[in-house]
Amino acid sequence: GITPVAVSAYSDFPAQANQLEQVANWQGIKVERILQLKPDVVLAWRGGNPQRQIDQLQRLGVKVEWIDPQSIDQMIDALAALKQWSPQPQQAEAAAKALRQQEDDLRKQYQQRTPIPLFLQFGQQPLFTASRNTLQNEVITLCGGKNIFADSRVSWPQVSREQVLARHPQAIVIGGGPAQAANIVKFWQPQLTVPVIAINDDWLSRPGPRILLAAKQLCADLHPAKNSTKKD
Repeated sequence: GITPVAVSAYSDFPAQANQLEQVANWQGIKVERILQLKPDVVLAWRGGNPQRQIDQLQRLGVKVEWIDPQSIDQMIDALAALKQWSPQPQQAEAAAKALRQQEDDLRKQYQQRTPIPLFLQFGQQPLFTASRNTLQNEVITLCGGKNIFADSRVSWPQVSREQVLARHPQAIVIGGGPAQAANIVKFWQPQLTVPVIAINDDWLSRPGPRILLAAKQLCADLHPAKNSTKKD
């Protein structure tokens, strides 16, 4: 329900975002241009926006709302909170309610399953993964999976091939498509021959509503027999 006037680089959801002016990227923020656009609010992400430039915007009188969810519930709460900036606040409330229902449905369906050890892989050389303090870990647990590096002290630990093999994952989860999955299969052979589940990277990696699309796909791919039985 919010009317955006500009976006950051690589913003592609909803589709209209592709047509908007880009005023930020990983290198920084176009402070002067944002001031010219006079937005009611700037939505900022701590993992992707320079703190110094955000502070500058605030000193210049620009309202900034931080969006930095570490869980699906926090993501939904953030969406609901945006209703104060929307000309249609009921639309934001309805969207948040629908997302929460989807989360609840998945949790009820898969929470009693025996946890399946999974390796969430980002990159190859070096190898990175996610710990329990991430949205991606919650996607895994929501679907009855067990993140083999959930106990890491940092959110995005770098791990070795040997560490992964020692924890015996039963499947590997990546962001990408069939081509990326094929590369990962080759990377681990012959020591590790387990299924590789490829999920749309935009769904899995971005802290927004599409994280539930990632969860639905992972749940379906992780428990194909259960979903096939349900359809029958």
